[in-house]
Amino acid sequence: MTIDQIHQSFSHDGSVPLMTLSSPSGAAQYASLRASLNGIDDDYVFPFDLSSYRKIAIDPFSTHKLTPTQLTDIQHNINLCRDVIVYFTSCGSASGYGGHTGGAFDTVPEVCLMDAFFRACPDRFLPVFYDEAGHRVATQYLMAALDGYISPEFLRFYRKGGSHLPGHPELGLTPGIQFSSGRLGHMWGTINGIAMANPDKIVFMLGSDGSEMEGNNAEAARLAVAQNLNVKLVLDDNDITITGHPSAYLKGFVLEKTLSGHGLETVLTVDGEQVEELYEAMRRSVVASGPTAVVCKRSMAPGITGVEATSQGHDAVAIQYAIPYLEARGHVKAAAYLKLGSATKTSDPHPYQGTGKSDAMRKVVGQTVVDILSTLDPEERKSSVMVIDSDLGGSTNFNKIQAAFPEIYVQSGVMERGNFAAAAGFGMHPSKQGVFSTFAAFLEMCCSEITMARLNRSNVFSHFSHSGVDDMADNTCHFGINNMFADNGLEDGYDTKLYFPCDPLQAAKVVQRTFPLIGSSTSNDGSKSTFTNKGLRFVFTTRSKTPILLKEDGETPVYGDGYSFVPGKDEIIRECGSDGHGYIVSFGDAVYRCLDAVECLKKEGIHVGLINKPTLNVVDHDMMERIVAQSAGSAGICLVVEPLGKKTGVGSKFGSWLMETEHAQKGGALPRFGHIGTHREGGGGLWEQAYHQGYDSVSVQTKIKEMLGKK
Repeated sequence: MTIDQIHQSFSHDGSVPLMTLSSPSGAAQYASLRASLNGIDDDYVFPFDLSSYRKIAIDPFSTHKLTPTQLTDIQHNINLCRDVIVYFTSCGSASGYGGHTGGAFDTVPEVCLMDAFFRACPDRFLPVFYDEAGHRVATQYLMAALDGYISPEFLRFYRKGGSHLPGHPELGLTPGIQFSSGRLGHMWGTINGIAMANPDKIVFMLGSDGSEMEGNNAEAARLAVAQNLNVKLVLDDNDITITGHPSAYLKGFVLEKTLSGHGLETVLTVDGEQVEELYEAMRRSVVASGPTAVVCKRSMAPGITGVEATSQGHDAVAIQYAIPYLEARGHVKAAAYLKLGSATKTSDPHPYQGTGKSDAMRKVVGQTVVDILSTLDPEERKSSVMVIDSDLGGSTNFNKIQAAFPEIYVQSGVMERGNFAAAAGFGMHPSKQGVFSTFAAFLEMCCSEITMARLNRSNVFSHFSHSGVDDMADNTCHFGINNMFADNGLEDGYDTKLYFPCDPLQAAKVVQRTFPLIGSSTSNDGSKSTFTNKGLRFVFTTRSKTPILLKEDGETPVYGDGYSFVPGKDEIIRECGSDGHGYIVSFGDAVYRCLDAVECLKKEGIHVGLINKPTLNVVDHDMMERIVAQSAGSAGICLVVEPLGKKTGVGSKFGSWLMETEHAQKGGALPRFGHIGTHREGGGGLWEQAYHQGYDSVSVQTKIKEMLGKK
């Protein structure tokens, strides 16, 4: 297949191997992906003819109105692209890898017009479909297939591990991709710089009402206006985000007014589904000087029955809606493939010893907060607690708080920094606390606000779900691996604690102990005590479900009846024993993988203990002395295994902590130290990510044997 180079830019990475069936590497990759389907697709043929896409050229500087032929061609391309996007994103839904249909589906008309502009005037445009909403990556993959970088057969493996088609575009991973994006509000500023580097080019940026909520874009708008940059925004305004309608929960936020207020002189509003009207607005935008915006009003996923104008369009369209849509459009073979449904799903093939049933810790956290709040007097609850959402309450499970106690719940927009600051401001009063939640990846955006909250002695309980990399098909830009950034204060600063439980039962215990500002607890010996939880408390959970950990009898939960969580204390899951070789120290979803590794090694006569460290940023001096005492010497080891980043996680500090032990200060020998953590850009997929980073059970066993000098 010949590569159409029309959409290449200065950032094009030609070293990325093509994903084509005619290339050796592409053929091998495709065969590996097909192997997971166990032969159910032996007669598979991509059910669309992408060669029917009409590569037309339209000069917006000389063409004031589309001709009937041009309109017909553009509409043909829109229909083809939308049908293909529904198909392969729904493949993601059927296979369990999920994804996003609606945004990519929505913006097809403007993408097709942009493509026509690029082909007509390649010297006047930077011919890249820059998109601030990286979850609309289906657009980028489809265009890469149309350009010949990807054989279309690959598209059905959208978001699957090893497909190189993750949930957000990543430069250098997928052939034909010209940029990385994914965190909302992070693209316009970059586009400004691209425009500065290419002053003779017009630079388009696809955006959305959700991405424009982010504070970064206010700064980017002011710079674009001040420098009169040739940046052209085309914004999909469908009034739908994950948790509802911005027009209802974020009154006063109007794209046109916001952009005009920043100084953009040309802000045009159109019906995004009326192609002639859209063309006229985009043409006017292009010929105007400086930064401009076209705001495309439309329902999300227009024309998809059961999905249109609902937040379901934000996800990959479920096959129950995609199949009738495709059948009605005449794509019977595409619909037939989707009917394979769950037969295309995969799961972690490894059986984990020492574990029971699984549940999502993030759901447990939300429900436990509800349970605690239900014990408060209604007036006390309303006066002392404020919960604020950043459009992800459904994912962090804080929508349960909204349902139970709407009077204390603020449904806010995609504005993490401002929302955290608001929670901290509420919690400045010593008897009040703000409650905040979002994804762990976005903690990095809140570092400065966290610092100021600490300096203001605020009380904030934060739940950052989607921590680590497990189940993260959204891939690298959504990895929650720099959680330790939250502990960015000084040693004498207002209290900050970071907690990462390892199973659903412990998650409940952690919240019960750390959420109330004042409470009482019963220790393991039956004694009762009063505790306080002033300051900043961060609870981290995974996107994935994690299994309940069991004691050595294989039946009793480690964190069941009789267990009380004690902040700052590490916990032994399995003893090292007098004849043992040392300890593995872990937390979060890495613990159950390490527990399996410990049990497997034990059968080989290799005895290592397992320590869970649920409080990430506090040194348990007693446990540290125990580790060095039992692991010291030439035969002893200490291995930290974590889902956080290897550069910034617990393991990056743990070696220093070992050297600071009393044992070490007195000249005692220290164990050999090892560290496994997230260290590579993502490989896509869900359960596959842990294997890609090497903190799966087999990799942990291999590392232990290497440290002990065993094959």
